[in-house]
Amino acid sequence: MPAKIVEVHDLVKYFPIKGGVFQKTIANVKAVDGVSFYIQRGETFGLVGESGCGKTTAGRCVLRLIEPTKGKIIFNGIEITNMKEKELRRLRPKMQIIFQDPYSSLNPRLTIKDIIGEAMVYHGIVSSKDSEKRVKELLDMVGLSSEHINRYPHEFSGGQRQRICIARALSTEPDLIVCDEAVSALDVSIQSQILKLLENLQQKLGVAYLFISHALNVVKYISHRIGVMYLGKMVEAAESEELYSHPLHPYTKALISAVPVPDPKVKRQKIILRGDVPSPINPPAGCRFVSRCPYAMSICKETEPQLQEVASMHSVACHLYKETS
Repeated sequence: MPAKIVEVHDLVKYFPIKGGVFQKTIANVKAVDGVSFYIQRGETFGLVGESGCGKTTAGRCVLRLIEPTKGKIIFNGIEITNMKEKELRRLRPKMQIIFQDPYSSLNPRLTIKDIIGEAMVYHGIVSSKDSEKRVKELLDMVGLSSEHINRYPHEFSGGQRQRICIARALSTEPDLIVCDEAVSALDVSIQSQILKLLENLQQKLGVAYLFISHALNVVKYISHRIGVMYLGKMVEAAESEELYSHPLHPYTKALISAVPVPDPKVKRQKIILRGDVPSPINPPAGCRFVSRCPYAMSICKETEPQLQEVASMHSVACHLYKETS
């Protein structure tokens, strides 16, 4: 089994809500509330769930772009949860991110040469004299011409800009890249090109991805394993094919039933969830999915289910499977 590049244990991130004359904390938005997962070297771990479930917050906590409230994050065998910024700076080149919006994530005042080359020169990966050659190599690697090196971001399409973002992420020779909705802002035809590019780069460079998305068909294509989040909790985790062929959690079943089927002759029974997503400020006391679950029992309102392995490499947090543990 490949070595684990990232291990996340009971990750918690609360955002305080201030109020009153003295701006005291009166409540917390429980964005991520006890999430655990790992990513092996050279694999893609997909994190899915509807908007507001905490998947992006979890990804940014892993990179320490935002500070976790509690929990443990281990990167390359080193715990980085409480690491000082000066120490963390030495690890920064090995952990990178591709943002959702390829328009706002590139500085419009810098040329492509400076956008891609800035980080690797700062971290001493290449000298400023050799940076142009390396930038051209990276552009070629992501399918762009070296002639683009002195152009500005506004001269490129959305798909080309995302290729530039990928080249920038690769410039520091990372072990892990967090892809935060990296293709959701692109046309469908361009999405497939970018996904194929990410797949090819992974095979060539051995980089690991934490792939965050709400599009299950996209995550299925690129991921080796998938974790499903709901209201700050991980409710199911399994290998990609296993999750799609044998979903266990009622929420996962509902998500998969909503994925369009390209064959018009195939009819899929859609599961329509009733009710609204509860507030992350005051989530239900038991299972967080209880108010929308068609199989809810009395224990679901009282006791929170724990993520447990019910089959090989397949874990679920649901009282329906308690007896199989």
